[in-house]
Amino acid sequence: MNIFLDLYLTFAKIGAFTIGGGMAMMPMMQAELVDKRHWMTEEDLIDYYAIGQSTPGIIAVNVSTFAGFRQKGILGGIVSTLGMITPSLIIITILATFINSVNDIPLAIKALKGVNVAVAALLTKVTYTFCKKTVKNWWGLVLLLLSFSLIFFLKVPSAIIIVSGIIIGLIVSAVQVNKAKKNAEGGNE
Repeated sequence: MNIFLDLYLTFAKIGAFTIGGGMAMMPMMQAELVDKRHWMTEEDLIDYYAIGQSTPGIIAVNVSTFAGFRQKGILGGIVSTLGMITPSLIIITILATFINSVNDIPLAIKALKGVNVAVAALLTKVTYTFCKKTVKNWWGLVLLLLSFSLIFFLKVPSAIIIVSGIIIGLIVSAVQVNKAKKNAEGGNE
C-alpha cells in the first residue's frame, strides 16, 4: 500500500475513533503506531507526546505531524496531519449544520456524561503508562510529585512546569555527561 495513503488512513482512523483530546488518543496511537505498524518505539511516542505538549497547537496533531515526518519527511508530516484533522472537520461541520446547541438535547447531554467517564479512564491509563515509562529513578519521582503538587495545589501554570522540566532535564543531562567524561578521563590515566 502507498505509504502516504497508509499514513493518512491510519491517522484518520485515530482521529475518528478517539474522543477526549490528544492525551486520550495515546492508547490508540500506541496500538496503531507502536504495536501494529512498528513505526516507532513506545519511548519515541512518549517523547513525541512530551514535545507535542510543550509546543504550540493540539497534542494529537503535533504527534501525528512528528510521526508522519519520521516516516516520510515533510510530505509525510503534512499527510499525517491532514489524516488526523479530517474526521474532526467533517464531524464538526455536520454538527454545526444540524444542531444549534447540544445543551438543548437531553440525550446528547447524557451521552457526553458517559463519554467523560470513559475519557477519565483513558487518561488514568495514559498517566500510569507515562509514569511507568518515564519515572526511572528517585529524582524522577521527586520531580513528578513536585510537579503534580505545584499544578494541583498551588495552581502553577503548566507552561512554567514544562519549561522548568526542560531546564532541569538539560542540567541533569549536562551533569551526567560531565561525570561520564571525568570517569573516562580518569580511566585513561
